[in-house]
Amino acid sequence: MAENPRILVIDGEERFRLILKKLLESAGYDVTAERNGTDALAAHIQRPFPLVITDVEISDMTGIELLQLVKDRNDLTEVVVMNSYRSVDTAVEAMRAGAYDYLVKPFENKAVVCNVAKRAYEKFKLHRQNHTLIEALKQHNKALESTNKRLKRMATQDDLTGLYNHRYFQERLKLELNRAKRYPKPFSILFIDLDHFKIYNDTNGHLAGDQLLKTLADLFKKSFRKTDMVARYGGDEFVVVLPETPQATARFIATKLHERVSSYPFRNCEKMPGNHITVSIGLATYPQDGNTPNILLHQADQMLYMGKKKRGQFFF
Repeated sequence: MAENPRILVIDGEERFRLILKKLLESAGYDVTAERNGTDALAAHIQRPFPLVITDVEISDMTGIELLQLVKDRNDLTEVVVMNSYRSVDTAVEAMRAGAYDYLVKPFENKAVVCNVAKRAYEKFKLHRQNHTLIEALKQHNKALESTNKRLKRMATQDDLTGLYNHRYFQERLKLELNRAKRYPKPFSILFIDLDHFKIYNDTNGHLAGDQLLKTLADLFKKSFRKTDMVARYGGDEFVVVLPETPQATARFIATKLHERVSSYPFRNCEKMPGNHITVSIGLATYPQDGNTPNILLHQADQMLYMGKKKRGQFFF
């Protein structure tokens, strides 16, 4: 069963409080009547009222001050201000402070009070509905934004390692190539392969193998600049785009990375050949090794293959 609309009435004169209380209760409102602003504000703080009707002249503060305190507490609350004399200045001040309407005492027509209360309450309900819709829309937008971020992450990120995925790498490689041609500046790519990964999987299980890939990915993230782009190419293969990096610098970076991986204390590395985890690295640099994405990738892959074949677990 729906509750009657609640109204807070503040008037220092007991006679007017009782008149208003009886009048509004007969119109179907649940009325709380207080004689001063302090008690009224305490009641409003405990449970905010949708509608407040206050006299301008109350003992401990002005009705305008009470209006502002009520609005600070709950901006949706509608406030009607009363005064026992006709004052345009007071009415203007009340309206500027946020009052819904202004009543003059004594009431020549008591129906006016009920009509003002009805309109004020209808406005409160509209504002509350609007507020509810806005909040629902905000939550919907947050959920939509979260979903879009998740979809974007899924479109660009490898699920297992958190690195960029193969598709995003291909897009970034094209962008970097176009940028290098425009300025022009060199850039390099590293093709990285985890050595003896099948042995590690067969010895320790696939869950341990997944954890090894994640640990290796975290190591890669810490080993490159923010401007570099590290991606999982597929399986146990990784690629790195090094913007504005000539071949000699890229070779130095690859050497350091090889050493860092070889010396890192991966779990179960003692079971691997040489008692440690290693990677093989192939290197290609624009423009001397190619001027298209496919040529550069093929060159890096060939260098990786030659490194494994001729020197074993190293790079060109």
